[in-house]
Amino acid sequence: MLQFINTKCISILLYGLEACPLLKSDLSSLDFVVSRLFMKLFKTSNIDVVKCCQDHFGFDLPLSVSWSKRVKKFEAKFHAYTTVK
Repeated sequence: MLQFINTKCISILLYGLEACPLLKSDLSSLDFVVSRLFMKLFKTSNIDVVKCCQDHFGFDLPLSVSWSKRVKKFEAKFHAYTTVK
């Protein structure tokens, strides 16, 4: 289930966001989605348990960090494309 969420749902959630400027509150909302998913999946509200499970199952980077990496990659490609023409 978590592998499916990581490979399909997270990529769909982040699709196209690298082209959009996001506010800090938007990034917090993205991170909340994953935390809340783990809370519901493991039936806990303890954030320490959630963070431990996220680390153990490969969700160690918050979505806001993944978004930042995607933005840098997008900007590099966009810059390379615009300088060629």
